[in-house]
Formats: sequence, C-alpha cells, structure tokens
Amino acid sequence: MSTSRDFPVVGMIGGGQLARMTHQAAIALGQTLRVLAAGPGEPAALVSPGVVPGSPDSLEDLLALAKTCDAVTFDHEGVPQEHLRALVERGVPVRPGPDALLHAQDKLVMRRRLAGLGIAVPPFAAVQSPADVEAFGTEHGWPVVLKAVRGGYDGRGVWFLRAPDPDLVAELLAAGTPLMAEQAVVMRRELAAQVARSPFGQAAAWPVVESIQENGQCVVVLSPAPGISEDLALEAQGLALRIARELDVTGLLAVELFETEDGLVVNELAMRPHNSGHWTIEGARTSQFEQHLRAVLDYPLGSTAPTAPAVVMANVLGADVPPSMTVDERIHHLFARFPDVKVHMYGKAERPARKVGHVTALGRDMTEVRRRAELGAHWLSTGEWSDGWSVHDGAASVPTTTGDRND
Repeated sequence: MSTSRDFPVVGMIGGGQLARMTHQAAIALGQTLRVLAAGPGEPAALVSPGVVPGSPDSLEDLLALAKTCDAVTFDHEGVPQEHLRALVERGVPVRPGPDALLHAQDKLVMRRRLAGLGIAVPPFAAVQSPADVEAFGTEHGWPVVLKAVRGGYDGRGVWFLRAPDPDLVAELLAAGTPLMAEQAVVMRRELAAQVARSPFGQAAAWPVVESIQENGQCVVVLSPAPGISEDLALEAQGLALRIARELDVTGLLAVELFETEDGLVVNELAMRPHNSGHWTIEGARTSQFEQHLRAVLDYPLGSTAPTAPAVVMANVLGADVPPSMTVDERIHHLFARFPDVKVHMYGKAERPARKVGHVTALGRDMTEVRRRAELGAHWLSTGEWSDGWSVHDGAASVPTTTGDRND
C-alpha cells in the first residue's frame, strides 16, 4: 500500500450505480474511489470528485485511472482481457485478476471450468451454426436457452427457443455474437450466494438470498431465502466459497443458483458488487460495497451478520408511462407512509424497465417486510399505490410502519 498517502486510493472501472454506492462506502473508510466514467452524467460521476473520463476499451484511459491507485477493480465486466493483462504486466494490482474475471466475462469458459470441477451446471454446448442448436434441442429437449457467450444482462442476450429458429441463430452469428445453448432448467426458485475473498485468502459469506425475477430481470431480493434449510444454505455458501478459491477471486463473488429437485445448479457468476447484495447496505453489519473495498485492499473482512431477521430489497424500475409527479415528491410521500423504508436513487433518467434505484425494508416478518418494500418500489416507479392506499388514510399506516421494526 502506498506510503505517500494516509489512506488508499481504489480505481473502479465503470461509473454506474455500483460505483456510486462503492464511493459512498469509501467515504466512511476515509478512502478515495477514482472512477473511470464514460461521461459526467453517469451515476458515480454525479457524486464522486475522483472521475477519470474515458472508456474501458482504451488502454490509455485505463492507465490514466490506475495511476497512483493501490488497486483497480470493476463496476462491470466489460473490459478487454488484453488491457487487463497489460495493466498487470505494468504492476497494477487488478482485483479480481484477468484469469479469474474471464469466468464472469465468458459464459462458455465458465461453464467448462465449473463442469471440470464437478460443479453442477445445466447441459450446454457451443453454437457455431443453426444446426448446432437443433441438434442440442433434439438431444436435451425443448425449450433451449440460447445465450450470448459474452455480455448480456437483465434478460438481454438470452433467447428461449421452443423450437429451432435457424433465422435468428444465423442472424446473431452473422452479427458476430458468439453463442451457446443450454438446457432449460426446471427449478423451484432462484437463489444467490455472495461471498468476499481477499488476496490473503480470508473469505466471508452473507446469508443466502432468494432472487425474484421478472422478464429475466431481478425485481426483489429476500434475505434470508424463505424456508431454506440450514443444510442447503451451508451447501450454497460452501459452493460459492469453493468457486472463489478455485478461480482465485479477489473481491466479491456472487453465484446465481437454481434450486432444483435434484439440488443446486450454478447459473451465473459476477465478480463485483451485485444486485442480489444491495440489501446488505442496511441489512448486514458490513455492506457488499464496504466489503469489496476491504477485500481488494487486503483489509481484514467485516462481519456479514444480518441486522434484522428479514430484509427485502426491491428494485425501482422505470415505468412504461413516466409519472407526472417528480421523483422527489414520490420520495416525500413514501417516507410519509413508510418512514423506516430506506431509499437509494441512482441519478439515472427514468426509462421503461431501467433500474433507477432500490428500496430496502427490514423487520421480523418476511411477508410484511416484503409487502412494504414492494409497495414502496412500485410507488417510486409509477406514482401509484398498488394496494389503493390514499394519503388521506395516512393514520392507518402507523401500526404497519412501526409494528414490524427490528427494535
């Protein structure tokens, strides 16, 4: 760590909401977060003074970010491998390193590596032609999940094919999109196990959560996953810790899982702060953002103990029709009804289905906590109370708001 400064400097590639919330955690630790942002309107650039304008596709811009940084990390995985390796060759501590991050960048590499470790993944195959998809469907059954090997998130880059679609496959391949096919998994629900690991090898795991998806996009996270057995929770945490160790991950690792009749199946990996961990800001003794900073700087890791028996995070998504009421007015009304619900807005323009913020509710009863979180998120999205509540009935909300706090 540098001796010329009292506190370390971390560089983060990407200026989105994950960098914005990491910056907030850095402030409390006395650290500086330097952010490589594409423009001044990006979420982190709006709040951080340490902005380096540039693109992750430019090695020159990455070197400008890394200058004087004690570690460089990520708000997204979209950075060319050759640039990351060039940074490492110049002595820049890149965390996680390129060899580890490749497994979050390339789904086919990840599937092959995990399968080689004996970790359950869906049956899969590389796709070089429309005939490959048809052959895969014939062998494994329909529907077939067609995925872009690189990129893609929140339902983008994923196509569910109930029958061969050679025109679509040919069009994607012609556009230069590397593809893979997977068997559609019959599952009970989606879980996520998030861990942190330092260069020293210390590791820590948060409670296993349930992720509620709509149209391929996370909308709600429940912590802990309701009804999960202790054995299954320990298995999921152990699986995530093993993957972090085997791939030599430094920083955060989120392992998205399918819970099936036959056990746990790995869906995706993310090596950065993750939507499934936003609940930790208020819901854990150490948030994912603080923990990521601790991990990449090789600090001792913080406690992951929950602060309440039930924590629910609900994403605020842009509405199909933007409300006439301003966001600030909506926040005002939300606080009037639910003064204990925490709000995080990302400084992003509202567009349909775009993640523009999230809310978190805490308490003892998962059903009631989830109700408050989902009502609050829907209100911030649409300016409408989905349960028909009216401000004129405000007095009726007092028992609901105060009766389930984690006192």
